[in-house]
This record gives sequence, C-alpha cells and structure tokens, in this order.
Amino acid sequence: MNRRNFLKTSALAASLALPTWSRAAAPAAPPFTPRPENGWRVFELVTRVEPVATEGPTQVWIPLPTVEQTDWSRPMGNLWSGNATGMYIATDPVYGAAMLHATWPAATAAPAIEIVSRCATRDRAVDLSHGGRMPRLAAAERALYTRATAMLPTDGIVLDTAREITRGAKTDEDKARAIYDWIVTNTFRNPKTRGCGLGDIRAMLETGDLSGKCADLNALYVGLARALGLPARDVYGVRVADSRYGYKSLGKSGDVSKAQHCRAEVWLEHAGWVPVDPADVRKVALEEPPGSLLLADPKVAAARNTLFGAWEMNWLAYNFGHDIRLPGSEGPAAPYLMYPQGENRDGRFDSLDPANFRYTLSAREITGA
Repeated sequence: MNRRNFLKTSALAASLALPTWSRAAAPAAPPFTPRPENGWRVFELVTRVEPVATEGPTQVWIPLPTVEQTDWSRPMGNLWSGNATGMYIATDPVYGAAMLHATWPAATAAPAIEIVSRCATRDRAVDLSHGGRMPRLAAAERALYTRATAMLPTDGIVLDTAREITRGAKTDEDKARAIYDWIVTNTFRNPKTRGCGLGDIRAMLETGDLSGKCADLNALYVGLARALGLPARDVYGVRVADSRYGYKSLGKSGDVSKAQHCRAEVWLEHAGWVPVDPADVRKVALEEPPGSLLLADPKVAAARNTLFGAWEMNWLAYNFGHDIRLPGSEGPAAPYLMYPQGENRDGRFDSLDPANFRYTLSAREITGA
C-alpha cells in the first residue's frame, strides 16, 4: 500500500468551510444558482479494477482526480493497494493527466487493484461583468488550448461553421455565447450513444448528425471555439453526488461506475477560464421528468442560463487531456482519459463495458472528516 501521495484529509477537511445548506431543512430544491459561497465539500472516490485473469501479462491505467484549481478543485491525495507487481502514478507529458499504471505478470490468479481518492470541491460561478482584465493567459497555455487534436480539427468545416455561428459577434464573450447557444439549439442528447461519446466533431458536422453525449457536444463547443482562436478545453471527470438543486439528471451518488461526465471551459480575456456545459442543458431537456422537455421549459431554461458561467461541483475533475499515450502500451492513443483503460496480449479492453472489464467506481461525501 503506497501512502506517499495520500494526504491527511482530516486536517484539510477541517480547514475547509462546510456548506451552509441542509437537505433536511430545505425539502424544496433551491434555484439553480451554484455559488462559491455554498462552501467546500469533500468527496471520496473508490475505484476498484479486477481485470479478467489471462495467461499473458495484463496492465491497466486508471485516471485520478488531480486537476488542481485553488478556487474550485483541491485534490487531497490517492491511496492504492492490490496485488500488481508494479503500481505507480504516471503523468501525460502534454496535459499533465495523471493515472495509476498497474501491471501484473502472466498467470496472475486474480488481478485486482483499489484506489481511494479524495478531493475538495466548491461550486463555480464566474463574474462575467467587465470590471477589469484578468492576468494574460501564458503563451504556452494559449497554444495548447487553441491547437487541433485528432478529434478536434480547427480547419475546414469546423472553421467555416464557427465563422457562420459567430457572424456579427464582436467580443470574445459574444463569440463564446453564440457558440454555446448554437449547440444548445441545434444538438440533442442521444441515449443510444455508447459511454460519453467519442468527440469526432468533423464527422458530426459533415454528416449533420449533431447528436451524442457530453464528450461529443462539449467537444464540439471546444473545437468551434478553438477554430476562432478562443482558448478552450474539455475537462474530463465523474459525477459523485446528487444535485442539490433538484436536477435528477445532473447528479449521481453511490455506484458511479457509469457517471463519467465531460465539461468544457473557454478563456475570456476579462474573466479568465469560464465554465460551460451545453451538453448538460440537452441532458436536462431529455431526461428531467417527465422527459423530452422543450427548451422553453422553465427547468431547461434555468439550466441553459446557469451553465454558461457556472458549475455545480458535485463532480470531480480528472484532466484536460486529448490523444493520451498510455505508458507501456503499444496500442493506439486514447482520445481522452475518463474511464479506466486496460489491455493484455490480446489487445485493449473495452473501457465502456465495466461488467466484462470488471471495474467499479463508488463515491461518498465526507461530511465529518
């Protein structure tokens, strides 16, 4: 058991102001207004992977919630145990995406590994008033978050579409909002899409099939923004608690093995990194009872208004990475790292099939740590 990276969570949790709301005291859901003033919350995420034993060697890569942003995400460390012969944290050299890499030799009877991760989060709400300028985005960051990736080209139909959407928009905020509104209006959530989707935005635009899930719709936002030179990035993570604002579709607690969720951010010169989530607006429209709500429905309208500039942080952020090369693997790069990955001598496991790849994620809030 490696404890080097596991912090004493009780001390940190005690130093974080707990939220003042109370489910017991407020049976009616409050308005959808995430705010930092709600206070910090501490979550524990347990990831257990038990790949099927084979005659050959096996290895897995497990994403860790290590995005550190002092105002909304404070990782508190990871503790792991298992019977792998090698277990260590690896980091993608481009995006800093952290993962636990574990390896088992051939004929290991029952390979297994378990990771306990803790992270403190706080709701986000960015002030979009023009009261002053933020520090400039570093040149290296600007280059990283405006460049094309395998699934996010920034030329051709992507650039043409971005220009058409933002025709007449003057400021970076005008352009960012225009793209957001276009995605909310023109896309829809497809419940048949596997996992969170692939995020192949050129194919979406060329075929005219603007359906999918979060890794498709929010990737479309990021790609369109980058095509115009607006720094933007996907943020890959997992939901770990029910929504305290009454949205059944925007939270998950307990078994969160299939609760992965990708969000997005865009950099505005006067506001810094701004959280957005047009995919969740479409999720609300599809899934909130009684289902298939119109965009004009009050619950959808509230989500649409809120999710440009704010996030409820019942969600842990893994990383910002694309085209992730898994250390020790001879297989292809992963388009993103949001699910456990694994392979043996027969090739890569299906990361979207936790029953056969055999992994579980469970989450709980630490209220008395």
